[in-house]
Amino acid sequence: SEPASCFDSLQSFCLFSSCVFREDGSMEKELEELRRSRPKPPVGGDFTLSDSFYFTRRGIETIVEDEVTQRFSSEELVSWNLLTRTNVDFQYISLRLTLLYGLGIVVRYCILAPLRITLACIGLTWLVIGTSAVGLLPNWRMKFWLSEWVHVMCYRICARGLSATIRYHDRENKPQKGGICVANHTSPIDIVILCNDGCYAMVGQVHGGLMGVLQRAMVRSCPHVWFERAEMKDRHLVTKRLTDHVNDKTKLPILIFPEGTCVNNTSVMMFKKGSFEIGATIYPVAIKYDPKFGDAFWNSSKYSMVSYLLRMMTSWALVLNVWYLPAMNQQEGEDAVQFANRVKSAIAHKGGLLDLQCDIQ
Repeated sequence: SEPASCFDSLQSFCLFSSCVFREDGSMEKELEELRRSRPKPPVGGDFTLSDSFYFTRRGIETIVEDEVTQRFSSEELVSWNLLTRTNVDFQYISLRLTLLYGLGIVVRYCILAPLRITLACIGLTWLVIGTSAVGLLPNWRMKFWLSEWVHVMCYRICARGLSATIRYHDRENKPQKGGICVANHTSPIDIVILCNDGCYAMVGQVHGGLMGVLQRAMVRSCPHVWFERAEMKDRHLVTKRLTDHVNDKTKLPILIFPEGTCVNNTSVMMFKKGSFEIGATIYPVAIKYDPKFGDAFWNSSKYSMVSYLLRMMTSWALVLNVWYLPAMNQQEGEDAVQFANRVKSAIAHKGGLLDLQCDIQ
């Protein structure tokens, strides 16, 4: 085939999805410039075998730099926030900035970090002791009130351990019992942020170790929904347990992150439709972190949970806004996927995030 048709075919292949966006010059012109330094083959026209390397490179660049892949790396900052300092990222380093950066390290690692770790340990310890003690009480109204009080207190202590400065907007739209709260997901800390302003029922897989101790203590005082690994694969069982929970108007609203993974505070990825098939009232919540004071995004492929938490505790602060959106219900003739996309768009618009239509799986 002629070179022009090759260009069109490859470009169509690389840009086959709306997720991929790349502003580049003409491929024909780039290849012509590349061929100027090469001798023309005696037979076979203008095509040479080495042209395949050019097409391969362009295809890989498109895959690496597409809109989806960029959402799983840290958000790029316009200005320096005194948290990282390298010769690669910064062309000019003065003595004054170097001293300022060194002073910041002393403050963050020697003063703030020990205090924050102490507060986090106090909060987690009180969560285990408090919920275990409340779990011994009979199922009276006083038990549920004490359970919410203990949970919120523990989460607020942990939030202080992160130096969290949170602004909650439109509190009249806060999730109510018998509903499902859905939010965009940037970090595991999102749970602490939302529970700092109210109590929720958690949904997740049963874990071992320290996380398992916390789960068993929490479920004694509050009806959280924990699943075994095998149960998580049974979609009908998950739907039934969630439906039974929301149908009981005395139970706390369920907190779910429909994206299924953490995204880097710039976009909202496609929502899984499972929580929108139940038919319950959905309470959308938009969360937006201020990256100038610390990178809240958890790159699970790069950092473990412990190393991530240590990074957060050695940042300057955790500054963010939380918006409670009006309750939303599934409309007549609207399926679960359309309902999920409508909720996702509302969250993205309110939080100033990019609304992506791409699924990560």
